[in-house]
Amino acid sequence: MRTLNAAPAPTAFPAVARFEVRLAAGAREVDAAQALRHRVFHDELGATLASGTPGRDVDAFDAVCDHLIIIDHGTGGAVVGTYRLLRRSVAERHGGFYSATEFDLAPLLDHPGELLELGRSCVDPAYRSGATMQLLWQGIATYILRHDISMMFGCASLPGTDIDALAPTLAYLHSHHLAPPALRARALPDRRVALDRLPTSAASGETVVMQLGARTAAAGLPPLLKGYLRVGGYIGDGAVIDRAFNTTDVCLIVPMDELSGKYAKHFLNRAH
Repeated sequence: MRTLNAAPAPTAFPAVARFEVRLAAGAREVDAAQALRHRVFHDELGATLASGTPGRDVDAFDAVCDHLIIIDHGTGGAVVGTYRLLRRSVAERHGGFYSATEFDLAPLLDHPGELLELGRSCVDPAYRSGATMQLLWQGIATYILRHDISMMFGCASLPGTDIDALAPTLAYLHSHHLAPPALRARALPDRRVALDRLPTSAASGETVVMQLGARTAAAGLPPLLKGYLRVGGYIGDGAVIDRAFNTTDVCLIVPMDELSGKYAKHFLNRAH
């Protein structure tokens, strides 16, 4: 098993001005990413992390994942954004995917080619802009091309665990973005929360979320999840409450051969 002290040589990604996006080059940069994750998930969002490492979000998957990071060279090389990446070819040798702790991934594992699990994404509050998100997208696009990824997936988190408050958003996802049966990962039975929890209108048979309109129902979606759905992503069946992270998770699924033309042209072509 690859350890944090034996990370591979860094892989360069496109740089914009003082910012650089690439894979972490060793234990020190992975530690900086874990510290950023702790500040965002624990200090800002109220997660109760039990990593055993003070001030760090660490779990067993970190040691076998690649860690995409954004570095601000204008502040001495601070890590200001991160994303955790795990390929099928690596996961099969090291105990599987993190998402399997929440979802039955069998339909995805039947998909041919290299799969990529995305997770633990976060950006420092001072850097949350369209430009920063574009850097992350470009870094992921470069990784996709380099490893010939056929599909991306992962646990996408909605803030909070109040299912009643999240019901319109979950129902919108079920009504408009449910994956086709062949790709429909499903929340594990003992953790599953139905997405379509809103009552049905007796007069028209339409769900309340359709009456409200997609724009209103989608307002609660995090920007990153919106972006994935915009380019052709799907959602699996059911949600999972993650009380440790103070989130409600859905399984995001993005087949590469179904990406919208605009995304493929703007990001994937630029990543060559």
